[in-house]
Amino acid sequence: MAEKTGVYVCHCGTNISQTVDVVEVVRFAGGLEDVIAARDNKYMCSDPGQEMIKKDIRDLGLTRVVVASCSPLMHEPTFRRACADAGLNQFLFQMANIREQCSWVTVDRKEATQKAKRLVAAAVRRVLLQEPLDVREVPVNPDILVVGAGIAGIEAALRIGSAGRKVHLVEREPTIGGQMTKFDKTFPTLDCAACILTPKMVAVRQHESIQLYTYAEIESVSGYVGNFKVKIRKKPRFVDLEKCTGCGVCWEKCLGMRVPSKRVIRKGRLLVNRTGGEQPSDRPQPDR
Repeated sequence: MAEKTGVYVCHCGTNISQTVDVVEVVRFAGGLEDVIAARDNKYMCSDPGQEMIKKDIRDLGLTRVVVASCSPLMHEPTFRRACADAGLNQFLFQMANIREQCSWVTVDRKEATQKAKRLVAAAVRRVLLQEPLDVREVPVNPDILVVGAGIAGIEAALRIGSAGRKVHLVEREPTIGGQMTKFDKTFPTLDCAACILTPKMVAVRQHESIQLYTYAEIESVSGYVGNFKVKIRKKPRFVDLEKCTGCGVCWEKCLGMRVPSKRVIRKGRLLVNRTGGEQPSDRPQPDR
């Protein structure tokens, strides 16, 4: 069965008509294949313009509708709703942008008119390939996954969590904070990095809407928008997380081989053994 397409060209006041010969575009559209109605209106998005489309759908039995006017971002929902109100599936509608993509960027009237014709012809060909769709509502999971608990991930998690959303914050390292934990000061104000970061780290751990996964990685992501399924692999810790206080005694008492064999930090010209005592460094240390 042959399709019945209606083409409607908007003057948009003078936004389109001052550069594009709208009457000529309408005449051209009327000669395209499967087009049985071609009309123009000063403001297609107005009530009279929408009523014109609805009337033709009912009286002429239109099966496809094309509107040549402004950006689809602005009025595509308006015209889709008009089609639906008249009994035509809203997804059998196509919009051609002859304002932003034609009138506003073309100086020569003849060239602008020719370009508008090509845009309309393309829209007519495209709408013939479109199929009716149904809008369905499905339940979605509103939880948010944030990957990486550096300063950016921490800030994102805190803001989203404070907005009332459940946040799953995943960090592959044993602790959060990322690269900022290695800084002394921050650019450009030279504020103390730890003074900025530490309160946020504590806030993340204590926030009731944030579920923190440290020493963990994303293994797989499946599903679709609103219903993703994410598999998180938590690396072995070999300690009871409910009882661990992070005191480090288990490290000192561990009988397993450790590399390096001594846990040391620099202190001036000395190496300080965390398990007790101070030892001279084997190599000269720079003056600080």
